[in-house]
Amino acid sequence: MSGRRGLGAAWQRRRPLRTRLALAASAAVALVAVGVCTAAFVIIRYAMGHQLELNLTQSATLAMQQNREEGPGVMAAQCRYLAAPACSQIVPADPADDPSQPYALPVTDATREVAAGRHAPYYSELTLHGRPARMLTQHFKDGTAVQVALRADTVEKGVRQASGMLAAVGGAGVLLAAALGYWVSRTGLAPVARLTAAAERIAATRDAGHRIELPAGPPGREDELTRLAASFNTMLGELEQSVTAQRRLVADASHELRTPLTALRTNAELLARADRLTEAQRDRASAALGRQLREVTTLVNDLIELARDEEPQPLVEEVRPAALLEHAVAAAREHWPAIAFTVRTDARAAADSVPGVPARLTRLLSNLLDNAAKFSPPGGPVEAELTAPAGALEITVRDHGPGIAAEDLPHVFDRFYRARAARTLPGSGLGLAMARQIARAHRAELTAERAPGGGALFRLRFPLERAE
Repeated sequence: MSGRRGLGAAWQRRRPLRTRLALAASAAVALVAVGVCTAAFVIIRYAMGHQLELNLTQSATLAMQQNREEGPGVMAAQCRYLAAPACSQIVPADPADDPSQPYALPVTDATREVAAGRHAPYYSELTLHGRPARMLTQHFKDGTAVQVALRADTVEKGVRQASGMLAAVGGAGVLLAAALGYWVSRTGLAPVARLTAAAERIAATRDAGHRIELPAGPPGREDELTRLAASFNTMLGELEQSVTAQRRLVADASHELRTPLTALRTNAELLARADRLTEAQRDRASAALGRQLREVTTLVNDLIELARDEEPQPLVEEVRPAALLEHAVAAAREHWPAIAFTVRTDARAAADSVPGVPARLTRLLSNLLDNAAKFSPPGGPVEAELTAPAGALEITVRDHGPGIAAEDLPHVFDRFYRARAARTLPGSGLGLAMARQIARAHRAELTAERAPGGGALFRLRFPLERAE
């Protein structure tokens, strides 16, 4: 059995899907055609044989009615040629009562049994004067039996003709089945062929901009292959966006790294000739080198963080945003001593928790607080608030700086994007992009808006299922 399965699997691997589908469809239709022709042949043969038996029964009844007074003997003179309506004879149960004239039809012990009433009527096949015939033997009267024979060559000829015609129809059906199987395989697998061609073209060109052409039709009534092609187009769109984002990230990162690396090389070359510099110049070069190394390190770390798509599941736990916000604000006060940070927590939200990675959520809040502090005037306030609107936990961070310009608002979360007012400030332009990525990884929503009365307002919203 395992050998047969191995041969079948090897055959399927060697044959293309289109060939296998064509063979399967052809075999199915051919099997139906051959089965129908076979069933028709059996029915025709049975019907013609049954009709011959009905004719024999009617002939026997007619013979018995017409020769009720006759004794044993042959009742049709033309039995030699089977030209009469029926060749019939009467046979007694006792052989001593047989007439002197020989019987035209064969008489056996079974015939005597029927005449004596000890055997049921029966049909038999025989050859009479070189011609096929069918004979009926049944009880007549007073210990006699009547035998009636009719030609069967017409029935056999009709059966042969029917078999020839059905064989021709079956052969035509097999050829039609092959044609239909080929047509079905071509039309049915056309979307699959287009999908395969698109995949091969993308693999060869590495261009995810190709799409599969979908057939026109009413929406919501697509077949499975059309839905598969649509899903493949959607996947290609996502892949194209991912590749575009990856290329943009690499291009932006290389652009952002070019300037600090050039400055690092310049300061390193300058320090290499330290014997020609004054002590003040060496100190300035060393300080600049250390500052630039920190900037490059921060930029590389931010890029590594942005390369992560989701949070490691083993690190996910239930965390309380209220505690994380207090911790993040305390760290921001130490880093920005000139800024007045305030925290307000709704009593209903203080005990609520969400699933997440504490270190990553703390990084998110720190980025929002650092961004707010960077744009706040010296001594200006930064307000952080945790509330519990219906079905959610919401953290807002607001500053009282210049706010976000209308043309910058759609791009504040883009990687390396820096508004015109922020280009002179320190930073890599990755903090808010990283914050949104962390929020999405935690199934939260981070948005930015212009605060009433001036400043920027960032809103972080976690969906929450409260126990009733």
